Amino acid sequence: MIKLIFIFLFVLISVKTFSQDTTVIIDEKRFTLSEVIVRNNLDYRFLLEQIKEDTTFYKAFRNLRILSYSSYNDIKMLDKQGGVKASLYSKTRQNRINNCRTMDVLEETISGDFYDSKKNFNYTTPELYASLFFTKGTICSENNIVKGKNKTVTNKTGIEKHKEQLKMLFFNPGKKISGIPFIGDKLDLYDDNAHKLYDYKLDIQEYKGALVYLFSITPKEELGTFKNDRIVVDQMVTWFDMKTLEVLARNYSLSYKAGVYDFDVSMEVEMTRVADLIVPKTLRYKGNWDVVFKKRERAIFTATLFDFKK
Repeated sequence: MIKLIFIFLFVLISVKTFSQDTTVIIDEKRFTLSEVIVRNNLDYRFLLEQIKEDTTFYKAFRNLRILSYSSYNDIKMLDKQGGVKASLYSKTRQNRINNCRTMDVLEETISGDFYDSKKNFNYTTPELYASLFFTKGTICSENNIVKGKNKTVTNKTGIEKHKEQLKMLFFNPGKKISGIPFIGDKLDLYDDNAHKLYDYKLDIQEYKGALVYLFSITPKEELGTFKNDRIVVDQMVTWFDMKTLEVLARNYSLSYKAGVYDFDVSMEVEMTRVADLIVPKTLRYKGNWDVVFKKRERAIFTATLFDFKK
């Protein structure tokens, strides 16, 4: 125990004392390592490969399918001036019994035209939210396995296709998403072309009282006027557990303007541990997007999940 404390103090002092970064080239791709990564002789090649192939973020959301939990849901649709024109605030409880899950609405407050007369959503954003966090009816025989569960939009159209694409953004930000005109390839942060556009940095920082790996991806500063046409991901910052390499939190923002649509979206996801599982604890979203033939939607929402039970 004393040895671990000394190691913690040494690394913490290193984080605060040294600031000289080092650039390394792996498979003809450039990465920046902080001084503390280099000085502690960490296997950065292994770390970077694990980060690239990470599935723990996706698995954290799949873990929700096998748990009971409560959730506060706060969704606001905004007007041009930023005022609230429609909203939902609710408390829900997901129950998982005998390999099936259902959901109870314990509290609900609605304003504006959030629902139509049949209690269908009048807006796309809350419908997408519902596909992530609300359970309709009884759903059985689910699991949290991620291997072989590559998400796809094949054979999906309309709102179901949009739902799947949003889920792919949540679960695999930085990966190519097919079916999105003009930007599908530009979402891939790990191909050869992306490394010409972005800077990648691995560091160690303190997060909630513990040391973690911090991996950040940001556009290169020298892109100039070409930035608007080539950049979709404005930033992605991820905090990883140093022992398990599980994602503890992730912040990312995306924006783009094309002839038929434009969007500016930012998301923050914070995880927590339930026994041996990592699950989302808080998810914050702020978005402004417009698609041809649909009304522009400006929205913010916060999902707060708690009282998990296996």
